[in-house]
Amino acid sequence: MTSGLMAFAIALAASSFLTLPVRELALWTGLVDHPGPRKVHAAPMPLLGGLAIYCGIALAVLVVMEPSARSQMIGIFLGATLIGAVGILDDAGMLHHQVKLFLGMPSAALILVASGVRSEFFETFRPGSYAVMADVALTIFWVVAITASFSIFDHMDGLCAGVAAIASFIFAVYAYRSGQSLVTTLGAAVMGAALGFLLWNFKPAKIFMGDAGAMLLGFLMATLSVKLRPVAVHHRISWMLPLLILAVPIFDTTLVTISRSRRGLVPFATPGKDHTAHRLSNCGLGQRGAVLCLYIAGGVFGILALLLGKVPVGTAYAIAGILLIALPAAVFLLECAPYERQQRKAPTH
Repeated sequence: MTSGLMAFAIALAASSFLTLPVRELALWTGLVDHPGPRKVHAAPMPLLGGLAIYCGIALAVLVVMEPSARSQMIGIFLGATLIGAVGILDDAGMLHHQVKLFLGMPSAALILVASGVRSEFFETFRPGSYAVMADVALTIFWVVAITASFSIFDHMDGLCAGVAAIASFIFAVYAYRSGQSLVTTLGAAVMGAALGFLLWNFKPAKIFMGDAGAMLLGFLMATLSVKLRPVAVHHRISWMLPLLILAVPIFDTTLVTISRSRRGLVPFATPGKDHTAHRLSNCGLGQRGAVLCLYIAGGVFGILALLLGKVPVGTAYAIAGILLIALPAAVFLLECAPYERQQRKAPTH
């Protein structure tokens, strides 16, 4: 508990303190996000906030982490550093989106696997060499999927940082209950750094985290979920926990993927104001109201994840079935909500 609290406090202080110097650096280098038809801000906004988040987490882990956990932590931070660098290059307009999706994110996932961080889903049900290979493939897919999900989730002031803080808190609580010091410390550090940045990012934002920050948080959320081993939870239920803890960004990605595909658009290549928060805002909640609504949703799903470990397996699967039925209904309702539709590009000859 002490190491987790220390990691949280250090990351919170470092992130909040470093955000202003990083903001000045972004302005000095011209790394800003300009207004546009697909944006909700009306003035140029400094990027690079992800650098403050990264430094806050790194400092907290460096001070608090036990020596026995440093070998895996080195692998985690090598992957995080790669993700952050790719994100900064993307923010600067120096990378095509396909490079980060098909090269940067899988490379970071492979670094995780090489350092010993991987899923054990298939091995839990049927141990063997084929199960190991399947778990490696699942880890790579999961890391890429969650990192990409957070990459497009940062579309409204305070949204990505706040949801990540809530999710990392739930991961840290589960890890503490299970005696996992590495996951507890890392989860607490991510929560602290996200909240420290949120002080400057909640509407009206003074700085954006950029793709570097959003991808970094997504990568670390995926890492925490892969590393989590809840000892008091039945193995037939434990796989549900990350899905519940990260339900909000997963749902948002599902919504825009279905919506854009249905309209003949490429989901990750056609950004626009058609996310969950945009639709909720247009329903009368406004930007702050929409973000707070998704905070509440993240908290509710997090509490549900904490409670799920205390119910029988049959009850847990019944709850999962209800949520699966509710998913398409929620997508349908939000598709009926008002949102700006992107224009399909005319073919060039």
